[in-house]
Amino acid sequence: MVSYVNIVLYGIGGMLVAGLALLVAFQEKLVYIPVLPGLTKSYPITPARLRLIYEDVWLRSSDGVRLHSWFIKLFPDCRGPTIMFFQENAGNIAHRLEMVRVMLQRLQCNVFMLSYRGYGASDGYPSQHGIINDAQAALDHLCQRTDIDTDRIVVFGRSLGGAVGAALTKNNSDKVAALILENTFTSILDMAGVLFPLLKWFIGGPGTKGPKILNFLVRSPWRTIDVIGQVKQPVLFLSGLQDEMVPPFQMQMLYAKAAARNRQCQFVEFPTGMHMDTWLVEGDQYWKTMKQFLEQHVPKKKENKPLQNGNGNSPFPK
Repeated sequence: MVSYVNIVLYGIGGMLVAGLALLVAFQEKLVYIPVLPGLTKSYPITPARLRLIYEDVWLRSSDGVRLHSWFIKLFPDCRGPTIMFFQENAGNIAHRLEMVRVMLQRLQCNVFMLSYRGYGASDGYPSQHGIINDAQAALDHLCQRTDIDTDRIVVFGRSLGGAVGAALTKNNSDKVAALILENTFTSILDMAGVLFPLLKWFIGGPGTKGPKILNFLVRSPWRTIDVIGQVKQPVLFLSGLQDEMVPPFQMQMLYAKAAARNRQCQFVEFPTGMHMDTWLVEGDQYWKTMKQFLEQHVPKKKENKPLQNGNGNSPFPK
C-alpha cells in the first residue's frame, strides 16, 4: 500500500510538472495582456475624441512587423520635450489617453504613443525581443523627424513600459535625453514569485531564495535590475507606495542599482499612489516633480542673441 507521505509527494510532483508545462506553453499569455477582459482589441477611443492634435504613424519593426502609433502634439509647432510613452501591460494605448491629455498640458510637451506588437492595431505577437525592436523603430522614427527637437526626447514607462523604456534608453545613450520610470518591477522573474507564490522557490532574480531552476524557461525575463545599472542618462523614479501590483521595494532596488553608478538619479515617493493612478491621486505634486526634472535635465535651448560691443550695439554693420 502506498503511504500517505508518498501520495503527498506524488501530488506535489504532479503539480510541479503540470505547472511547468503550463509555464512553458502559456507564459506569453501570462506575461502580456493586450486585451482587457470583456473588451475587444480595438481602440475604444482615439485622440480626436479628446480634441487632441495627432497623426497616425505606421512603422515597421526590424523583423518586418507592422506597428501602429499615435504622435500627439500640444500644438502644431510645439518644440517642447517629446515624451515616448510606454504603457503598462494590460489593454492598449487608448486606455492611457486621459493621462496623456493631462501630460500635454502640464508638461508642455509632445507625446509619442507606441502600440507594442500584438497590442491595439499593431500586428504580430508580443515577446521581449520583439517589443524592444518595436521601441527602437519608434525612436528611430522620431530621430528622423524635422518638426521636433530631437535633442529633447524623453522616455517614460510605467510597469512593463518601464522595462521597455529602460532597455531602449540603455541602448541609445546618444538619442535619449532622460528616462522616467514609474512603478516598475525589477524583473519578471521576481514578479513571478509575487503573483504566483508557489513559484518563488523555482523562479526568481538575484535577491530571491531557492534554487531558481526554472529561470531558463522564462522567455521574457525583463531583467530591468540589470539594465538600469547601465543607463547613463538622468533617471527619475516615481514610486506609488500603495502599489498593489509591484511591491514598492522593487522600485527602491532599481534606484539603488542606478544611483550606485549614475549621479543623475532622483527618487520620489507618493504616499497614496497605486499602480495605475499615482498621476491622478497625487495630482499637482506628481506633475510638479516631473516638470522640474525636465527643466533641470532637458532644458529648452537658449535662443542665440547677436553679439554686442562695449556700447551695447552689435559689432556687425547693418
